[in-house]
Amino acid sequence: MQDPPGLANKIARGLWGLVWLLLYRPSPRPLHAWRRLLLRLFGAKVGKGALAYPSAVIWAPWNLSLGPGSTLGDGVDCYNVAHVRLGAGAVASQRAYLCTASRNIDAPGKPLMTAPIVLADHSWVAAEAYLAPGVTVGEGAVAAARAVVTRSIAPWSVVAGNPARVIRRRQGAD
Repeated sequence: MQDPPGLANKIARGLWGLVWLLLYRPSPRPLHAWRRLLLRLFGAKVGKGALAYPSAVIWAPWNLSLGPGSTLGDGVDCYNVAHVRLGAGAVASQRAYLCTASRNIDAPGKPLMTAPIVLADHSWVAAEAYLAPGVTVGEGAVAAARAVVTRSIAPWSVVAGNPARVIRRRQGAD
């Protein structure tokens, strides 16, 4: 369980929201360096050559680490109440939803529950996939399009479906 975000967090998110709306979101697609700068100014750790597209929604840049050559694609919703880390070459494709927070529906008051999400090196979360709080996508693993991933994925595995299930190992993984 975690306490809800405090006043300082809300103010920082409000300021980030304005910067996202006025400077980040309207930036032309090729201006990745500009968006990397804005993310770094708000505390994100951003590796060389990381790509964050202008329509990617990032809830709290200070809870984001983008490894070298990683990508947050078009329309990705990075609801990073807890930390989200993309390793080197990791990709979250268009409209993927990375969700680090939920509610405990069985407890009085439904308190906030958070857990980090990790996309290990060279992993890929395909279009419109959902990752639940606490999920780690192992090195080289793939969450197929529209997969609902509620458990961590072993390295070099491919998962698909709702709920996501392993459908095979990636070729060349051994």
